[in-house]
Amino acid sequence: MSAGRYAPSPSGDLHVGNLRTALLAWLWARHSGRDFLIRIEDLDRVRAGAEQRQLDDLRALGLDWDGSPVRQSERLGLYEAAIARLRDEGRVYECFCTRREILDAPTAPHHPPGAYPGTCRDLTEAQRAERRAERPAALRLRSEIATFTVQDAIHGTYEGAVDDFVLRRGDGVPAYNLAVVVDDAGQGIGQVVRGDDLLASAPRQAYLATLLGATPPTYVHVPLALNGAGQRLAKRDGAVTYAELREAGVDVFALITDSLGLTGASPRELLESFDPAQLPKQPWVFEPPVSSG
Repeated sequence: MSAGRYAPSPSGDLHVGNLRTALLAWLWARHSGRDFLIRIEDLDRVRAGAEQRQLDDLRALGLDWDGSPVRQSERLGLYEAAIARLRDEGRVYECFCTRREILDAPTAPHHPPGAYPGTCRDLTEAQRAERRAERPAALRLRSEIATFTVQDAIHGTYEGAVDDFVLRRGDGVPAYNLAVVVDDAGQGIGQVVRGDDLLASAPRQAYLATLLGATPPTYVHVPLALNGAGQRLAKRDGAVTYAELREAGVDVFALITDSLGLTGASPRELLESFDPAQLPKQPWVFEPPVSSG
């Protein structure tokens, strides 16, 4: 049986929306008889102490996991091996475009704004050598398709655009879309439960998985937690972390389970009546408690 996972980035403390998604990922995995793994996605922003606080908050919520957490920073060789494989197959090219140049460039009709228009796709070797002298190159996938279709347990059949997305950034750091695919395949992840803000990235990742000889996981993109203004919940919205809410006298577990229409005093108790089909399909609007100070 394949595993499920939760994969936070240690850029800061988890807020209640993150914890809600983590609980759902745990429930979906355990309900389907899967192991549940934790992966720390620490290739980008890392704040000192954040990883430990995140793990402590997950434990405080009553979650457990199989094995020790895996860190992406310890898996760089696997990402480079995947890039080498794709390069050997002629699926990689250097890109020298800045973010501004990409945003300002016209895109193909079937691609959303900001999709890569292929500017560097067919540069000559002389042109590439000239550009290398100006700035380091990112590496992009030479995609052979315009769209790819995935199946999602909540959203059903979803067809999304696939452009020539970045595999390795200009600073040498493996890109998220590559790392997550390599990790999911290498860890035997067969079920990905995460926020529905990442639904649009699923076709790119599933397509890349097939190129690397892996079977794409089953996707479950769950509704986000929003603030009172209808925007994605963030730490700037007030008391939103586990510690802040506990300090304000909030039972965080009960708060989350109420938002999901679930009953039980622990994650294990929730499993007894867990029915994925009955979960809310709409975002959860969360209003942080008002400080009395």
